[in-house]
Amino acid sequence: MQPFETTSVRMEEMLLLTFQAPPEDVDRIMDAVVRIVPLVMGSYDSNAYQSGAGIERYRPLKGAAAGAETALRKRPGVVEVTFELPPDRPLLERVVEAIFRMHSYQEPVIRVRTVLASRSKGLDDSANPHRWWNTVGDWKTADETSAP
Repeated sequence: MQPFETTSVRMEEMLLLTFQAPPEDVDRIMDAVVRIVPLVMGSYDSNAYQSGAGIERYRPLKGAAAGAETALRKRPGVVEVTFELPPDRPLLERVVEAIFRMHSYQEPVIRVRTVLASRSKGLDDSANPHRWWNTVGDWKTADETSAP
């Protein structure tokens, strides 16, 4: 599919990178990623999505760090993290390598696919009644909104 525009949005070609990890790995991995690329989207950076916990299923075979096992393992609590990158192969390679090096797994699950991703044209929609600032406010509390 080709990039396109609407009145308010540009749909741009991006790479969608997804990895699975235990929650305790995520901050370490994402810190390494944003040192390489800030994950900017409009007036925001460090943009990524982390899913709720799921169950990872696998069985270690010969050559696995845990050694071969006969029983299937089911690890609860594994999350998926997704973010967008520009279609830049050298940048992608650096990010994938950083994820691999920071991940606790011998075989991290990392997937990349090409997508069209939205980018606002920055039009003034301050009066839009559906925006969070015109409804009940942001989900963060006042003490969490201080700058880093």
